[in-house]
Amino acid sequence: MLSRVAESLFWIGRYVERAENTARLLDVNYYATLEAAGVVSEQWSPLLSICGSEDGFREQMGRADGRSVPAWLAFERANPGSIVSSIARARENARGLRDRIPSEMWEAINRAYLGLCFQDAGVLDRDELHEYCVAARDASHLFFGIAFATLPRDEGWSFLRAGQTLERGDNVLRLMQVRYRQRSGDLPQLAVHNHRWVAVLKTVSAYEAYRKRRHSGLDPRTIAEFLVLETAFPRSVAYSAENLLDALTQIERAHPGIHPELTREARWLCARLQHASIDEVLGGDHQGLDTLLSDFAALGSAIHAAYFTV
Repeated sequence: MLSRVAESLFWIGRYVERAENTARLLDVNYYATLEAAGVVSEQWSPLLSICGSEDGFREQMGRADGRSVPAWLAFERANPGSIVSSIARARENARGLRDRIPSEMWEAINRAYLGLCFQDAGVLDRDELHEYCVAARDASHLFFGIAFATLPRDEGWSFLRAGQTLERGDNVLRLMQVRYRQRSGDLPQLAVHNHRWVAVLKTVSAYEAYRKRRHSGLDPRTIAEFLVLETAFPRSVAYSAENLLDALTQIERAHPGIHPELTREARWLCARLQHASIDEVLGGDHQGLDTLLSDFAALGSAIHAAYFTV
């Protein structure tokens, strides 16, 4: 497979997953601020850290509040991680592959572009942020569902999966890194603390799955264990790492012996997650989360160097 095609599919996976993750984060946080009135700035500022866009936001927008943060994360084209930017970049990559992907995949991403990328902060004025975020989330589900149903299980499928799972694992780690370091003692009441952790679970659609597995209260430690180490939950870090390893293994089989170091690194990451305890992950001022985040970033860089650099 040409490196251009592989790279485009990889980044389509990342961009569409990123748009969905940002939409989930915004939608859940919107309702969390309504339920925990009085700490609005505290609720919105962490989203910038989770999305890795603090510096750009400060330069462009200034103060973080219930309008500026959603506008930046959803509609701002100057923000490369916004929903609008992510969908537009995914479409641009897909447009160059129209002869390589099923027509239904192109139609899905083009429809998402037309429906989402011509919206602006007027959505906030109309109080339609929830509807916009649901549309972005559903567009991602439709796109990946069509890919699952129609894309041949060759290298292209593997690169798409690699991009999606790498982005998903990175996002969950950023979410945990920021939320776990927020001190519950700084909050005015226990109810706000509970709202925060319900929001964490709902951001990754884990609330029902977590409550079925854990019948006790909302303990941050057990939530972290579930979202990082639970291999049966499809949005956990461990599940993402295993699927990333599977995708890289399939790619290596098509090119045996070319880049064995990639699968070794991914296999090592999976083994560490499999044998780690949550105390090890969270110990030392949560350095385990930092290490895992660095490992995902290193794998992303290694994939780029191995397959996309001519």
